Amino acid sequence: MVKNAVGRDIPQELTDKHGLYEGEFANRAEYRRAAGSVRAVQPGETKLLGSIKEAIEKAGLKDGMTISFHHHFREGDAILNKVMDVIAEMGFKNISIAPSSIANVHAPLIDHIKNGVVTNITSSGLRDELGAAISEGIMDNPVIIRSHGGRASAIESGRIKINIAFLGAPSSDIYGNVNGTKGKAPCGSLGYAKVDAKYADKVIVLTDHLVPYINTPISIPQTDVDYVVEVDTIGDPDGIAKGATRITQNPKDLLIAEAASKVIEASPYFKEGFSFQTGTGGATLAVSRYLATAMREKNIKASFALGGITTQMGNMLEEGLVESVIDTQTFDKGGIQSMINNPNHYEIDASFYASPSNKGAAVNQLDVVVLSALEIDTDFNVNVLTGSDGVIRGASGGHSDTGAGAKLTIICAPLIRGRIATVVDKVNTVVTPGDSIDIVVTEVGIAVNPKRQDLIDVLKGTGLQMFTMEELKNKAYNIVGIPKPIKYGDKTVAVIEYRDGTIIDTVNNIV
Repeated sequence: MVKNAVGRDIPQELTDKHGLYEGEFANRAEYRRAAGSVRAVQPGETKLLGSIKEAIEKAGLKDGMTISFHHHFREGDAILNKVMDVIAEMGFKNISIAPSSIANVHAPLIDHIKNGVVTNITSSGLRDELGAAISEGIMDNPVIIRSHGGRASAIESGRIKINIAFLGAPSSDIYGNVNGTKGKAPCGSLGYAKVDAKYADKVIVLTDHLVPYINTPISIPQTDVDYVVEVDTIGDPDGIAKGATRITQNPKDLLIAEAASKVIEASPYFKEGFSFQTGTGGATLAVSRYLATAMREKNIKASFALGGITTQMGNMLEEGLVESVIDTQTFDKGGIQSMINNPNHYEIDASFYASPSNKGAAVNQLDVVVLSALEIDTDFNVNVLTGSDGVIRGASGGHSDTGAGAKLTIICAPLIRGRIATVVDKVNTVVTPGDSIDIVVTEVGIAVNPKRQDLIDVLKGTGLQMFTMEELKNKAYNIVGIPKPIKYGDKTVAVIEYRDGTIIDTVNNIV
């Protein structure tokens, strides 16, 4: 075992393969960008094929190859399961899958793992039945969890080599010009799919809305697409927002959101032209509403809002509170409509958004980011992946990317959830290191990272109750008791890469 910079013991064989996390900015990437192979399409040749099976045959899938999918349809996705069923029926084995994330709807992957069709997975997250099955040790090889920026970086550098990308497209023409704003199942930005299309050897577009040439606006161009297949459905657009963008009426969440807004207002970053990103759901989504009120009162406008975009962000853009919205993933119908209607709502790919190894990601320009957490510990480390039972049930997402990039990183979380402490002595799984976190906001008060004495001084006069993380932990334990240690086995079921590709933590099987 080797101890990394957040004090986690990492098996030597994994350290040799991935590298050991040594700090937020310990590794500066220098590399030659990878490139997908190209076979020219000549005049008179068609890209339009009759079935997924035909496309797989034309693309030359073989046992042991790596395929990818995007998660812009979230719980409404119908592509991954459809394609994997065809691959299984064709008899392929030992396939590695590299979806940008995996949702509850993808539980059928369990059978493909059991049957040897899928033997490796890399993704931003795992949920529901699949997360539980992997936590129980269903796979021989550990899942690799990467942040959104880390995944883009791994693709750009060739650490993830995609042989075939299967990309669901809300609309496409016969030559493969794709966008996410037209069709029966619009999803808005195609930020994750854009990276796959650029670097995969073969790109297969699946669409349920085939339009005459040329389909505009163009999110993914014909020059990156090999084949197009028309299918009955690519997904349910109502599933995009499921569970992600609820407008909270929970008094505890609203208290947290209001306190977080006060923190931002009191900070040195709340001024004309500041930039921000807020998460989706619960308290973090509500922060943007309180912030909008403060911006109106003080006549302050933001230069840009970044990240997963909701109706709230579209409304702030329309009102003129925000000059630009930079969108790598759209989370609801209002956000999609904003992208359609407003020329200052820009679609970007995941590398532009958050890759730590390109020539400058958008997260580097963030003043403020507001994020959520499953757990935070007394060293400010954050877990957004495993539950209190140690089971994988979340996603790395852009958490560590924005945490590292922003000047002010705020975590919004209740002190306890049900009978479970959120502020703990040591988190089950470190996804974002404490060095990236500046302030934790709970319903009982806030804690400021001791390294940010400047913020401690500024916030003293706000009336917000200030505690140390140790004090918040003790408050939580006094209510629900000290959590019992989780019983883990000896098998590593997941490797958590920090955004630079090194190992920040591992997850073992549950016993």
